[in-house]
Order: sequence, then structure tokens, then C-alpha cells
Amino acid sequence: MSLNSRVIAALGAVVVVGAGTVGGSIAYASGQTEINSHRATLTVGNSSITANPLCWNGGSPITEDMQQKCQDDAAQALKDGTLPTRDVTASDRLGVGVSPNVAKSGWWAFTNGGSTSQGGRYSLFSYAQGPTFSGTQQAGKALNASGKTVVTVVEGDKNSDNPIAVWYFQLNTQTS
Repeated sequence: MSLNSRVIAALGAVVVVGAGTVGGSIAYASGQTEINSHRATLTVGNSSITANPLCWNGGSPITEDMQQKCQDDAAQALKDGTLPTRDVTASDRLGVGVSPNVAKSGWWAFTNGGSTSQGGRYSLFSYAQGPTFSGTQQAGKALNASGKTVVTVVEGDKNSDNPIAVWYFQLNTQTS
């Protein structure tokens, strides 16, 4: 017995709808929290990785004490190799995206790469409210010489000393 294309399409639709229903039910049943609406995505070439913030205070500004702990946690995660990570070559294109809730608050992104005239920091996206994607740029400009570059994404008002959320990603430089 052979199936015609309409039967195959109908079966595919049932599978997609069923998977969406199960996935949505699981998220709802697991007590989905507001943190899931605060995500950042790092795009390298044709691949991307999405993460929850490493530092988060339930949507309230992160206090100075929490910021220090956040930086310590990020340094430890970098040392342990547990930051969300992507391999990158100098010719790859980099971009950063955020969820609409983050874009509404305002955000910016930078790396610990770049020239000394830039303070050893390279801006991937200057502060803005509204846009959800930085656009892409050549990775070679944003990488540091150590072979491990940290991308930092910050949500919050640029005039405030206390961010709302902070994400960290690690880029591992590959030669080709």
C-alpha cells in the first residue's frame, strides 16, 4: 500500500500539532517562570546558542553585591568550561539577539576582545530599546588574542548602575 502526498501531509500536520501541544503542556506543567521570557542568543555563522541569564533577580535590578557574585560566578564558569560555548573563526559573522521583553527594557552586548584603544572591549551592540537583534559583524574584530573570548549581554537602563540581567557566552577561536 502506498500513501499519497495528501495523506503524508496530513500525518505530518498531526505530528507537528501534537508535538507543539505536548511541548506547550510540558512547559506549562513544569511551572514555567518569567526567566524563560528573558533569553539571549549568540549567533556564530549559521549556528546559534540560546541561554537564560547567568545573573537574574526576578526582573528587578541586580544589586551591587549580586553583581560581584555574578562576575565571580562567570569567572568560575569560564574556568570550568560551563558557559554556553561556540567555536568561531575570524571570518565568521557574529550576532546577538534577545527576547522582546529584554529589548523593551534596553540592552547592549560586548566582548572582552578588541584593541587597547577600545579599552580591550569590543561593542557588538550599543545600548538600544526595541531592537531584538544586533545584526552581524565579522568575528575577527571582536576576538581577543587568548583564543577564548567572552561575550557579555546586559539588560537594563544604560543610565542605571544596576543591570536587570546578564548573560555570558564563550567563543573558542579556531584556526579554520
